[in-house]
Amino acid sequence: MDQSGVNVLALLKGGERYVFLYDDTSAGELLKTLGQYASDPDLDFNWYDAAVLSQRVRQHRLDDAHADLGPHSPVQHRSRLPE
Repeated sequence: MDQSGVNVLALLKGGERYVFLYDDTSAGELLKTLGQYASDPDLDFNWYDAAVLSQRVRQHRLDDAHADLGPHSPVQHRSRLPE
């Protein structure tokens, strides 16, 4: 299953807004960028923020990988929205 497209990751913190657009091929670069933002003292973006957003990127990648296994996969999928 091809999951190509643009993913959106956003964080609203105080008066700052961080919006990241990435596709499956640029997820690794986004993870590096999150670390760069966390180490920038001029931003109100810390290592906790980077860790939380990094986990969301990794989870999205896992969800996509599990979706590629097909509907009869033994892997349990978690719903993102209440059923």
